[in-house]
Amino acid sequence: MNGRNAMLKKIITITTLGCGLLGLLFWIPSCAVNPVSGKQEFMLLSEQEEIQLGRETDHQIIKQYGVYEDSKLTTYFNDIGQRLAKISHRPHLAYHFKILDASVVNAFAVPGGYVYFTRGILATVNSEAELASLIGHEIGHITARHSAKQYSKAQLAQLGVGVGSIFIDSQLLSGLTQLGVGMLFLRFSRDNEREADDLGVEYSSKAGYDATQMASFFEMLEKMNPGSDRSGLPGWFSTHPSPENRVQIVRGKAKEWQQKLRQKDWVIHHDLYLRQIDGIIFGDDPRHGFVEENVFYHPGNRFQFPVPAKWKLNHRPSQIQIVSEGQGAVILLNESPFSSPQEAASIFTTQYKPYVIRTDALKVNGFPSQRIISDLQTQQKVLRVMSYFIEKDQKVFIFHGISSSSTYPRYETIFDHTFRQFKELSDPKRIHVKPDRIRIHVAKELDTLENTLRSLGFQNERLRKMVLLNGGNPNQMIPANTLIKVVEKGRFY
Repeated sequence: MNGRNAMLKKIITITTLGCGLLGLLFWIPSCAVNPVSGKQEFMLLSEQEEIQLGRETDHQIIKQYGVYEDSKLTTYFNDIGQRLAKISHRPHLAYHFKILDASVVNAFAVPGGYVYFTRGILATVNSEAELASLIGHEIGHITARHSAKQYSKAQLAQLGVGVGSIFIDSQLLSGLTQLGVGMLFLRFSRDNEREADDLGVEYSSKAGYDATQMASFFEMLEKMNPGSDRSGLPGWFSTHPSPENRVQIVRGKAKEWQQKLRQKDWVIHHDLYLRQIDGIIFGDDPRHGFVEENVFYHPGNRFQFPVPAKWKLNHRPSQIQIVSEGQGAVILLNESPFSSPQEAASIFTTQYKPYVIRTDALKVNGFPSQRIISDLQTQQKVLRVMSYFIEKDQKVFIFHGISSSSTYPRYETIFDHTFRQFKELSDPKRIHVKPDRIRIHVAKELDTLENTLRSLGFQNERLRKMVLLNGGNPNQMIPANTLIKVVEKGRFY
């Protein structure tokens, strides 16, 4: 470790002497010309490596969070993205634009040309001009190589703390097997955000859009202040810190580009955009699992199990995570590709090489199962793990209850009770659930946004949320035949 720390100190010292010298001594190439600024900057990734990292990260993101299945909306979203990419500072990259099946309001970009918008942010946007400017913003993160620089800094950090210890203890706990997905949880700097704002305004303006709409979106977002959702994905402000005077600066930059380009009619396309998102799922989709009175129900796989009181549940397609109130323990549930509990248990012991304390075969509410209690050595401490491998409908579901070996006795009964209560879901009311959806309503007469929504039956907190969803100004006058968004309640008991 002393040798690694000495190397890190030497790297930091030499970095201050000049990027070129660092490249000669350590990495070739370690410096590159930024496509946007034209300046040299420290960079551990070549463009080809950046593309490869993006490809690998994309595979992990889709596996963990899932794509939103709507071919019409996906095509519309991709078409706008590709048009903007062609006028960016890196038009030669192969760009990929994907919609994640998550309710959180956020968008991400990773190196190499991969851009992700959640269905949550698409439900929040109110015009094609807003969407285009936000896509341009994310493309800007790629063209200015912000994520690639984040990666380079993280690689330097690894020299100081040891490879692999950036994330929580182990693959088993974090589920982030490579650094790529972890970049979604790193905050950009305010300078990065300001540059991405500028580039989003530039790209969308050059494509003919009214980029002042980006400022309107940020105004509305500040009122909403959305956080993370149950997928574990962070909200917009967790990854995109707001620069000072953001709204005013964006509006100013948009006006500058409009004067420079001297175009008369700037595209907004409010109605066209709303028609595209008519029917989009809003909020959590109960068909993928939901919690009610401390019980988790999964309608698709027809199972249920209790959730310990005051434990926080995060749900993504690849894994369910339940974290204790003090974050001293975690329960993980995965669906495995193995054919039997015995095979799944054998793969677990082979892959992670735990010290097995106890193993036995048992039945869990009639389902063939295997239980293992083991110790798992990580870089920082010994974890004790209670694992259940349960076969149901020709699938094997794997529970892991994890805590440090010293605190394990406090959680052992909770783990065992939770896993043993895994059982068939047979209640039709909890099987045949449907999600809430955005529906587009046509205003019948001239009135304020608030009054129009009141006439549709929205009151109190629901009214406030609908006002925000439509731009956030309750006193805005809505002419007859204007399209507005409302949330249609699904079938959820």
